[in-house]
Amino acid sequence: CCISGGKDSATLLHLLLKLQSKLAPQINFRITAVHLNQMQPGYNGTKLYEWLDALNVPYKIVNEDTYTTVKNKTPENKTYCSLCSRLRRGILYTVAGDIGANKLALGHHGDDAIETLLLNLIHNGQMKGMPARYYSKDRDMHVVRPLMHSLEEDIAEFASLMEFPILPCNLCGTQPAAQRAKVKMLCHSLMILNPNAKKNMIT
Repeated sequence: CCISGGKDSATLLHLLLKLQSKLAPQINFRITAVHLNQMQPGYNGTKLYEWLDALNVPYKIVNEDTYTTVKNKTPENKTYCSLCSRLRRGILYTVAGDIGANKLALGHHGDDAIETLLLNLIHNGQMKGMPARYYSKDRDMHVVRPLMHSLEEDIAEFASLMEFPILPCNLCGTQPAAQRAKVKMLCHSLMILNPNAKKNMIT
């Protein structure tokens, strides 16, 4: 289970641990939380590590300076998201293989799926969304996104109530002109037309 330090992955880990407890002993599966320290300026993962210790869940901290790579390799007026995502995904695939995992759980939610679909429609003319699960032949790894039917605002509220430790990111959300930020505005407009618009799109 990828733990980025954000609300989505923290919620995902919490729910997976609840599921693991509920299904045992009839169905057993192992969960390992993996956190990537991207060496961002001012990074302090102490609260996250303490939270993982309190959960008594096996975890692995991976230190890779992807922050500098993303900052240096991203052309001016381009967004960080694509390169950052590819680098992190590659590292997670490698770590998952090293620890003997056969599934990689990611914290993408319904808003991510809707925004990806709209971006592909607008810019590529393709009805292409974000799959809830897929198999990577190259990595021999199943990737699952259990939160795909959950909306971001619900996850944010739950994470706040649970007081999950949230680490700030100096890359995500720092580019207000990014296409995904603009699509979020489009989604907001759709919600004005119909308050259930996003729920309808992910059901």
